[in-house]
Amino acid sequence: MKSNKGITLIELLIVIIIVGILAAIAIPTYTGYMVRARRADAKTALEQFRAAQEMRRAERGGYSTDITELRTTWGVPAVAGDYNVDFLAAAVLTPNSFTAEALPWNARQAGDGSLLIDYRGNKTPADKWAK
Repeated sequence: MKSNKGITLIELLIVIIIVGILAAIAIPTYTGYMVRARRADAKTALEQFRAAQEMRRAERGGYSTDITELRTTWGVPAVAGDYNVDFLAAAVLTPNSFTAEALPWNARQAGDGSLLIDYRGNKTPADKWAK
């Protein structure tokens, strides 16, 4: 009786096709999951910024005009790597108001655009916050 000690080319091709099909399904699913996770990270960073500003206002009577103070004293994320966003305090930072913005810092998130939150808790664009 002769025993087969290897695999045939047909068997190898079938395995490669199966792996290819699984990868074609799994990679886009994983990529979509990561995009949603990064968007959630941006929302979290903005909510933390707003919470830090509210704590600062409750304690000192006004919002901070210094992003460095918010990062060091109130725990606001300091660098893009913390939340996969380029987190900025936007143009309006006064003792009575603020606007914070999260901008995507990598190419995969570029289509998301920015998320904003203001001192009243208004979030724009609303459709990106809902997802």
